[in-house]
Formats: sequence, structure tokens, C-alpha cells
Amino acid sequence: MIRSLDEMNEARMALDTPLFSGLKGDISASFEFFPPKTEKMEAKLWDAIQELVPLGPGFVSVTYGAGGSTRERTHATVSRIIREARIPAAAHLTCVAASKAEIREVAEQYWQEGVRHIVALRGDNGEPGAAFEPHPDGYANAMELVAGLKDIADFDISVAAYPETHPDATCPEADIDNLKRKLDAGASRAITQFFFSPETFFRFRDAAAKQGIDAPIIPGILPVTNVAQARKFASQCGAKIPDWMDGLFEGLDQRPAARQLVAATIAAELCRRLYAGGVRDFHFYTLNRADLTYAICHMLGMRPETNNVTEVAA
Repeated sequence: MIRSLDEMNEARMALDTPLFSGLKGDISASFEFFPPKTEKMEAKLWDAIQELVPLGPGFVSVTYGAGGSTRERTHATVSRIIREARIPAAAHLTCVAASKAEIREVAEQYWQEGVRHIVALRGDNGEPGAAFEPHPDGYANAMELVAGLKDIADFDISVAAYPETHPDATCPEADIDNLKRKLDAGASRAITQFFFSPETFFRFRDAAAKQGIDAPIIPGILPVTNVAQARKFASQCGAKIPDWMDGLFEGLDQRPAARQLVAATIAAELCRRLYAGGVRDFHFYTLNRADLTYAICHMLGMRPETNNVTEVAA
């Protein structure tokens, strides 16, 4: 929903001129990675970090695997980013398979190592479609986790939001009410699950505002090169893959460079239309690849900051 004359002018410019011409570079981006499973994957991750660090991200985050299966690797990766890349890093922390005492131990260790930002999630047990079962001595949901973390230390906390409604929610209104409870418990912002229509985000943002949410809601952007993989992700989080996306990737299975071009075009156009609606903060699900994310940020006007052009240890 366009709210001001400036945004109307911006929208007109997006339609009447080359889509990415004349952008001010007045956006902020954050980047999400997953912890590496092998030495080869670790090298790939650090190559990606080294390529994106010069853009001066607001922060980078590192995920958990399903069922909390990568907890130790997440911890090690976040610690290394802070120690060697010297950029703000956020660790994902979930309620899955952990008691309150175990979460306190992890959170206190993060604080000691300089981690000040946590992405607090309920998490899933690992089996698609399986009901979430809290640890008998743990937190029952993300709201409780946020409150518990704020009691441990003054963490900056991000939480998840679902523009197309979380699969476990009874209705969109209940899902937004749950988001409000997480923010009221002490979270600073919400990062959305990925989506592929700008209207989806704007409708969600407006609905959240109507329910009294005034904290920042940052759109999560997933550059897609593999539609089948994206569908798997989407089935776990309630997102919808539009039918037209299959057609755009049809016939490109053996053409990786063409797939990347299509993926960058789709994601960049989505970001451009979000920008036209007033969005200036973006969170990119990089899948540990820097090339697509870097290209999209470049088209949105971001340029390397000279004081951030440093070598990250391999």
C-alpha cells in the first residue's frame, strides 16, 4: 500500500524509467548463512562472507538445521565471523531439544564471545508436518524464548514473521497476534519468511500495523535457482511458489549461468517494487552463495564501503 507522495513518485519512476536507474543506495541489507557441514562447505561459506562484507551489512545471521541439528556448528560459525570477519553477527537460537538451562548456557557463552544479536525462533522438530513438541524443561514457544533471553542479557532480538501465515497458525489474525506477543516480550524487529509478491508483504505489513505492531518488519528475500528446492522450503513455512516461476526456469536445468540470471532478475525486481513501496531494509537468504545477493544489492544501489574492504581469513 503506497502511503505518501514521495512513494507515488517513486512508484511512477519505477514504471516510467529503467527499473534500477538513479537509485540512491539508501538501503540496508543483512545476510543469512547456514553453518557448513564439511571443510569444502566451510571454504565456500568464507568465500561468500568475504565477497559480501564490503557492502557493510547491518548484520549477518547463521541458522540452525532442522531439529537444532547444527547447534554446535552454528555457534562455531558465529564466533568465527565475529572474530575474523569483524562484522555484527546474529546467532539463531531455537526452543527445540533444549532445556532452559541449556539455552541459558549457550546464550551466556554467546554474550561472552561478543554476540549481541539473537534470532529467536520456536523451531521445528525436524520432520516436515510433525507437531512441535517442546522440551519438558524448555521454552514452549518463541515468545517465552524471547522473554528468557532478555532475562539473561540485553540481547538485540529478531523474530520471524510469516506474510502468508505460519502453517501451525489457526488464521492470519492469530499469527499476527503471536508476532505481537513476541515483539512485546522484547524483540526489536521481525524478519519475514520469503515470498514472491510485493503485495503479499504490503498486505501483511498493513495488517500488522492495524493490530498495533510498530516494530520494523524486514522482508526476507530468497533468490531462487532451483524451483524444486524452493518448493521444499516453502512447504515447511507456508510460503507459496507462483506458477509462473516454473515457466521461467523451464529448460534451464543444464544451464546454470542462465538460471542465475533469471534468479537475480526475479529477486531484484521484487526488491525494486518493495523499494517503490518504501522498503529500505532487506534480509537475504544467501544459501551460502554471494554472487546473486551481491548482484541484487548492486542493482539496488549498494556499493562497497572502502573501510569494509578487508580480507577474511580462509
